[in-house]
Amino acid sequence: MKYRLSSQVELVKKNGEHLLVCRSPLSMLRLNGPLKELISSGQSEIMQPTSPAETAVLEQLASKGFVERIYELLDLPEKLPLVSIVIPVKDRAEELQRCLTSLKKINYPLHRTQLIVVDDGSSDESPQVARKFGALLVPSGGCGRGPAAARNAGSRVATGDILAFIDSDCTASEDWLNELIPSFSDSAVAAVGGMVDGMCSESEVDHYEAVMSSLSLGKRARSAGSGNDTFYLPSCNLLVRRQAFLHAGGFNDEMHVGEDVDLTWRLRDKGWTITYLPAGNICHEHRSSVRSFMSRRFDYGTSEGMLQLIHPQRHKRMVIPPLLALLLALITLAPWTHWWSLAAAFCVLGADSFIMHRKLIVRGVALNLFTIAGGRLRALGSLVYYLSFHLVRYYSLVILLASCCFPIILLPFLIIFGCAAGVDYALKKPAQSFVAFSAVYMLEHLSYGSGVFWGCLRRGCFSSYRLVITRQMELTT
Repeated sequence: MKYRLSSQVELVKKNGEHLLVCRSPLSMLRLNGPLKELISSGQSEIMQPTSPAETAVLEQLASKGFVERIYELLDLPEKLPLVSIVIPVKDRAEELQRCLTSLKKINYPLHRTQLIVVDDGSSDESPQVARKFGALLVPSGGCGRGPAAARNAGSRVATGDILAFIDSDCTASEDWLNELIPSFSDSAVAAVGGMVDGMCSESEVDHYEAVMSSLSLGKRARSAGSGNDTFYLPSCNLLVRRQAFLHAGGFNDEMHVGEDVDLTWRLRDKGWTITYLPAGNICHEHRSSVRSFMSRRFDYGTSEGMLQLIHPQRHKRMVIPPLLALLLALITLAPWTHWWSLAAAFCVLGADSFIMHRKLIVRGVALNLFTIAGGRLRALGSLVYYLSFHLVRYYSLVILLASCCFPIILLPFLIIFGCAAGVDYALKKPAQSFVAFSAVYMLEHLSYGSGVFWGCLRRGCFSSYRLVITRQMELTT
């Protein structure tokens, strides 16, 4: 495994000591001599550990966001694992042909792949398309059993070391497997997910999906093992060790949505690590019409109730440090306190930054006072965003209905909505106006939130709405 410094991290020298400083979120680490020499090489070239001890240290730094892992394709073709590519399909002959065409062009050695198409009772020419491309055609065992059951059927006849799941309405990039397979050089990794891009770019929904799809996990690599957070990998671009998949029991046949969340959580519960890389791209044909878009988001929302029953230990978590909570409360109260609470908030921020500055000086670290205050303000901004997003995602419908009787709550909600939508628009940079983005943004959260409520109501369990507040982030291993 090789490593490099994360983009937000720099190596600085203060008072004769070497520090790793991460600007966002603001964090710092003092380095000893040997580690400083190792990290210094990462400023201009790749860090490659030469001992298990160095590997262990770099892995700890990677888990804390100071360095990034670099995965490389194994050099010798003989070392490449056999990959069984499993594609569930039902009445998607045209999409399947497009998918299989892309798979014939991947750079991974074709003699090290097994192509499996699982037919879930198609009435069109999907089976003929599969045979034309030389795929092993497998029946799902029924008609309309769902993608989870179909994937399980394909996995039972697979012979590869790695199961690679891709949906029939997707196309793979040429380096799809080349960029994801190297992650399995880590024996603790059971599953790897890759980037999911949008295929269409015509409607406003298409532009929105290109940057806000729930299937795309962003541009930052991430790994997780033990822990009760909700990180998961989508099944439309998912590679899993076959033995780990079988040991975990595969997908839940009864779930038509959320089955990928359930599987990757079970893998983590069994001690495995799952990894996401912003690589190994596939293109997914998202639902382009407003109606189909809202219907799919509603379906996704209904899975939360079932997932909560299956995994009661996993709850939504939000980190709210007491100081940030106090600052937010003072700022929120400003309009009703003649703005004196806003002045109090700045005093609290200044005092906290000064105290932290003095503590660092005592420890021999001279970090600029304004840098510390800036870090606190960024953390406060992040807290405001996450609180706003949570309210918009789960309570938009309730708040809008309540505003019909109590119009006074509409303005605060619009401010909260503007905060969440504005941050996402600024960070994601969609190819559409803010007004169009906000409209689709609202439709998404209304649909998803309604789905969550309906799913919880059907199962008589509303613990999905429970939000666990912690003072500090839970560490995963």
